[in-house]
Amino acid sequence: MTDRPLTLMAVHAHPDDEATGTGGVLARYAAEGIRTVLVTCTDGGCGDGPGGVKPGDPGHDPAEVVRMRRQELEASREVLNISHLETLDYADSGMMGWLSNEAPGAFWQTPVEEGAARLAELMRQYRPDVVVTYDENGFYGHPDHIQAHRITMAALEIAGPPVPKVYWTTVPRSGMQRFGEILRELGEDIPEPDSEEGTAMAEIGSPDDEITTWVDTTAYSGQKYDSLAAHASQGENIFFLKMGKEKFAELMGVETFLRVRDTTGAALPENDLFAGLR
Repeated sequence: MTDRPLTLMAVHAHPDDEATGTGGVLARYAAEGIRTVLVTCTDGGCGDGPGGVKPGDPGHDPAEVVRMRRQELEASREVLNISHLETLDYADSGMMGWLSNEAPGAFWQTPVEEGAARLAELMRQYRPDVVVTYDENGFYGHPDHIQAHRITMAALEIAGPPVPKVYWTTVPRSGMQRFGEILRELGEDIPEPDSEEGTAMAEIGSPDDEITTWVDTTAYSGQKYDSLAAHASQGENIFFLKMGKEKFAELMGVETFLRVRDTTGAALPENDLFAGLR
């Protein structure tokens, strides 16, 4: 036995990403006495500016966006009771295909070995029992999400003793369908995707029977909603906030993951990221 606390480390790309896929587990495990560590890789500078001004438009000041989004990230941290926040502060690369992908200092341009070395140092410091990040496609193809996946998996190889359990975030395909239904119920005008977009959307998430881990976070869905709401500057892009808390809890009350590494032998499917560790 050891006095070291059980520790969850979530590695995300931008301020606000912590809320969408892992807000529930971060809040739940904090409430259960587990140490929670959030690593945010970029500064979020390609997000919306004050008043919803878009990157590249007149009046969009990336430095002001970075300052604003850091404040929002700190507010989200408080809502979720995250124990430790670590920011790597790479420049936000923007969406795939944007000119900002090629900018000096952009996360997408950072050598994987460099980012992995910095993250591995944090892993040595905190010695997480569970690490959560994105899959190889960054869940939906965002370059910074893909890069966060790459540096996380590389860091795990060089950090030292193996992390007992490693997960990638996902959503059940059935949940994606329900999300669309709720948006239509709320009167959202959802354009029909073209064939290429439709194919890409169909590949988001995982078939229900392939998901290894279903964690009930219903009791913490209010905190998760408030965490998203803390990122108010990006509210135009956070569709979940339009649902209200009741619908939000219905759709977002369970967080799902793919277990990609395990040294505990915990049986699958499981309902606890820390199954086999406590």
